[in-house]
Amino acid sequence: MEINNMESFLKYYSRIKYRTRRLFDYIPPDKIEWTYKEGKFTIGDIIRHIANIERYLYAETIQFNTSKYSGCGKEFAEGLENVVSYYDQMQHESEQIFSQIDPADLNKKCKSPAGAEITIWKWLRAAIEHEVHHRGQLYMYLAMNGIKTPPIFGLTSEEVVEHSTDQT
Repeated sequence: MEINNMESFLKYYSRIKYRTRRLFDYIPPDKIEWTYKEGKFTIGDIIRHIANIERYLYAETIQFNTSKYSGCGKEFAEGLENVVSYYDQMQHESEQIFSQIDPADLNKKCKSPAGAEITIWKWLRAAIEHEVHHRGQLYMYLAMNGIKTPPIFGLTSEEVVEHSTDQT
């Protein structure tokens, strides 16, 4: 996916954010700091990480600033309602920054925290890939807790099989 138009990117971005955000409605409040193993991200850490990395890494670097990402612990928000609110706030701030990108800047280079130069449109694409990766983790964490989650595109795998032609 090449990004050469911010309007179409922002539409796509909002759909990605919507699919992640609706998953939060399935998280029981008592599971927000659940993790499968000590020392690994909790559900809350993943949500705070998505929020903070987008706002303080991706949104900063496309403005030609250095990363300001400083983690994803409970010091940013604690409790399901506060964590979701924090995610919404960071998403809003990121979207405001993204919407200010001049189309001519999409082909300019910004620097990753490792010092690698990357074209801004490719960095924006990486932000989307990053969120989708962590959304997959949230689905897995919820499944490990026996929590039914929404299908991503309307049907579960089993429902697709039911609606498909038998290939055997």
